[in-house]
Amino acid sequence: MKKLLKFHEIILRKFLALFATLFIIVGAIVYFWEYDFYLESSKDSLIQDIELLSYSLDASSDLDKLAKKVKQNLDLRLTIIDADGKVIAESHKDKTKMENHRYRKEIMMSDKEPYGVVVRDSKTVGKKLQYVAKKITLHGKTIYIRLARELRGINEEIIQLAIKIFSVLLLFFAAVFFTTYKINAQVEQEVSKIISFLKSLTKKQKSTYISSEFSQEFALITSLLTKIAQIIAKKEKRKSKYTQQLQKLNKQKDDIISAISHEFKNPIAVINGYTQTLLDDPQINPNIRQKFLGKIHSNGMKLSSLIDTLRLSLKLDSKQQSLSLEECSINELVDECIEGLKLNYPRREIVIEGENVAIKADKTMLGIVITNLIENALKYSEDEVVVRITQKQLDVIDSGIGIGKKELERITDKFYRVNKNTWNNSLGLGLFLVENILKLHNFKLKIKSEPNKGSTFSIIF
Repeated sequence: MKKLLKFHEIILRKFLALFATLFIIVGAIVYFWEYDFYLESSKDSLIQDIELLSYSLDASSDLDKLAKKVKQNLDLRLTIIDADGKVIAESHKDKTKMENHRYRKEIMMSDKEPYGVVVRDSKTVGKKLQYVAKKITLHGKTIYIRLARELRGINEEIIQLAIKIFSVLLLFFAAVFFTTYKINAQVEQEVSKIISFLKSLTKKQKSTYISSEFSQEFALITSLLTKIAQIIAKKEKRKSKYTQQLQKLNKQKDDIISAISHEFKNPIAVINGYTQTLLDDPQINPNIRQKFLGKIHSNGMKLSSLIDTLRLSLKLDSKQQSLSLEECSINELVDECIEGLKLNYPRREIVIEGENVAIKADKTMLGIVITNLIENALKYSEDEVVVRITQKQLDVIDSGIGIGKKELERITDKFYRVNKNTWNNSLGLGLFLVENILKLHNFKLKIKSEPNKGSTFSIIF
């Protein structure tokens, strides 16, 4: 029979595997990020230096002297090449012994782009360099200015950063592991106490009281166990008089004990659930883990929102929803609605057009209407959404998938959903709420739409 590990042994192994995996993943991400950042910073610096050199060059410039000066002052390699590829100035080697550079990659790139940027090994200096070249015209002649920097020091920086990351992760995991270990030890202690109590119920010397101050769940279980034990004790005192009833009560006792035995596992299941989520897949990317947690939260918020929507639909359906009318600015209300939607659609553009309009309305209810219409436009289109405001109406315009003529006739019905063309308005309550809230205000909803061309939802004041 396979020997089972103890709970704390399982946690230790999982934590070690998770720590090693997370360190490797984070280390790889940081390495490539640091490397790219280093290259990008170096490229920007070389471009700035090339720009300064290109502005300072004139017909009287001594190019050889300039190349030596750049090497001495900036610790950079400067190469100046004519249109035929001949090296006319070089800071690190005798230019007369150098090969033709016309077909060097960075030179060819600078013919087509503002700058030619390449990282490669240099045969001239025997080191890995980052090259940046620019094509300029000097007194009617085309020349190429090329600057290069040795890629050094990045590995040392990355190693130092890796050590810091390892230290931080080690401290974090040590704290988490210590906390989890302490919790696990307390849970095991509470479980052992409950198991001992349950075992005592099968013996002659029965314990009738047990308590726990570890958590609400354990406190509830021990309270129930105490009550059950006391009930069993009282019933057993009447055993001699009620033999037939006692048999029935014994069966009930066994059932209750079995149920309670199952019940006390719930807190363990909760703890295991939280830890198992973290430990089951040690390879999972931390960003994805965070994304999953975000999705759990967002879906919880979505359920809450659906419940509120259903409650509001019932009130509207039964004519029990009242309005709190006040003077409000449509433009300000639209701004508030858009600000709320930006949390879910951070990259989408919503354009507001028109004049500043003030009307008398229930600000909260009208906000639900505007939010629904703008969110529908965002869901079913990819281009910008336009909100146009006039004295007579508010239009929400999109260039999305549109709605067919048959669907338009039923689109505001309660629980009606359009499945064609991937249109989906959740529970089918969005536009039902919109129309009914507008009816309470004595406003009207007008919809114009063409499949594959877009839709316009208008609130007529």
